[in-house]
Amino acid sequence: MKSLKASGHQLANVDVQLQSLQSEVADTLQLPLFHQKLQAAGLFPLSIVEPSVFQVNLGKMCNQVCRHCHVDAGPDRKEIMTRETMQACLNALAQTDIQTVDLTGGAPEMNPDFRWFVEEVRKLGRKVMVRCNLTIIVANPKYHDLPEFFRLHEVEVVSSLPFYNADKTDRQRGKGVFEDSVRALRMLNAVGYGQPDSGLLLNLVYNPNGAFLPGSQESLKRQFKRVLQDEFSIQFNDLYAITNVPISRFLDYLISSGNYDGYMEKLVNAFNPVAAAGVMCRNTLSISWDGFIYDCDFNQMLDLKVASPVQHVNNFDLNALNQRSVVINQHCYGCTAGAGSSCGGTTA
Repeated sequence: MKSLKASGHQLANVDVQLQSLQSEVADTLQLPLFHQKLQAAGLFPLSIVEPSVFQVNLGKMCNQVCRHCHVDAGPDRKEIMTRETMQACLNALAQTDIQTVDLTGGAPEMNPDFRWFVEEVRKLGRKVMVRCNLTIIVANPKYHDLPEFFRLHEVEVVSSLPFYNADKTDRQRGKGVFEDSVRALRMLNAVGYGQPDSGLLLNLVYNPNGAFLPGSQESLKRQFKRVLQDEFSIQFNDLYAITNVPISRFLDYLISSGNYDGYMEKLVNAFNPVAAAGVMCRNTLSISWDGFIYDCDFNQMLDLKVASPVQHVNNFDLNALNQRSVVINQHCYGCTAGAGSSCGGTTA
């Protein structure tokens, strides 16, 4: 399977995605636009709070091609953050008191300077989180020592696992992914991750395998813990339930499967002002592989840069960035439906 970009798909164009979302909500479904929902809730414009997360996308290259991927990542994506841009990120980070650096991709570990960057962030005394797809750990011998590297630098590992069985996981992420994920989780457990009192955090991410909202995060956590322990002797700390945002490859799935209308209607009708008040874009700075600054990873994939004169990490100015409001569009319904959704799970 190729990425949308490599296959020349029209949805690889962010303007096409944004226009499709706008017309679907306003024209096809005749539902309120996202800013109108915020206005009615007294939340427009959506203000920011002091940033606590510095999220860095190290590149769009990935060893997997998942059908729900909002990044449109894959082996054919060559966009990779350079060491020069990484250094600019470090320089920017050093100007702040932000304690959490959230590394994402693609598969961030595939960036050739990934380990150097982790080490440099730790030298600044900041916590590192890595969003690991798990299969990268077993994909190639050069990644087999990642669990030990993570342990050495006390990296928090946030791992995608769509479900606790092979059928649903492999349908979303590819044949054999569940088996490889189990192997990787056992390797992480073996060095202490997810074990009681180890201090090594291993958190899982669940997202629905279809055009529906996630169920109760706490209920899903209990199910995952029971099944993974009973059937695979795997332990983990927490589970984050994340709603699939209707962009990129998940948008393509919605359209091709005939679920677009129904899914967008669910999102709009499930809008929750409490969830909207807690969205991650209010306290996050998201840096793209080429150094541009966004409010969140989803805005990054739609090329919706921050509403600030400061739009690149080379010109980083936290005081100026703190004066901005969040850039919003119709895809934001995905993070504000039901119990809400963020990189750290529910928001309400």
